[in-house]
Amino acid sequence: MKSTAAPQKEGPRINRDIRAREVQLIDAEGKNHGAIQLLEALAIAEAAGLDLVEIAPNSAPPVCKILDYGRFRFAEQKKAAEARKKQKVVEVKEIKLRPGIDEHDYGVKMKSVLRFFEEGDKVKVTLRFRGREIAHQDIGFRLMIRVKTETAAVAKVELEPSMEGRQMVMVLAPR
Repeated sequence: MKSTAAPQKEGPRINRDIRAREVQLIDAEGKNHGAIQLLEALAIAEAAGLDLVEIAPNSAPPVCKILDYGRFRFAEQKKAAEARKKQKVVEVKEIKLRPGIDEHDYGVKMKSVLRFFEEGDKVKVTLRFRGREIAHQDIGFRLMIRVKTETAAVAKVELEPSMEGRQMVMVLAPR
């Protein structure tokens, strides 16, 4: 029978979990003690009433710092929450057009497109052909080119106008 490996803990190794024999030690005040034996570093951390935390495990020898692990984890969680708060998810908004769209309706749709770009979203412009309109794809293509030229200042074309079944599709992304 094989023994199962111990589950990996999240975050940096602390105190007795550190595997290296020798570590680069930085104390609670930020003073570098250089490379010392792990047991000696653990004794210094214990004397200070703090934890020995492996900060840079991939360096040789690994860099360990003496600090309060609870406070360290709390600060890391705050940083992660702040980063998540500032993160913007880019959505793809869709605008549906028809080949015979009226001028005013077109203007309303273009206002929506420009608002989507201001919000930082991508826009998928879909031009749907019904019935015999499919025979006049050139009208639809000219309409797509018009959309492309009017949004050229604020957007770049991510997917050129192309036919997908009975509809023509173009994707625009904000600059």
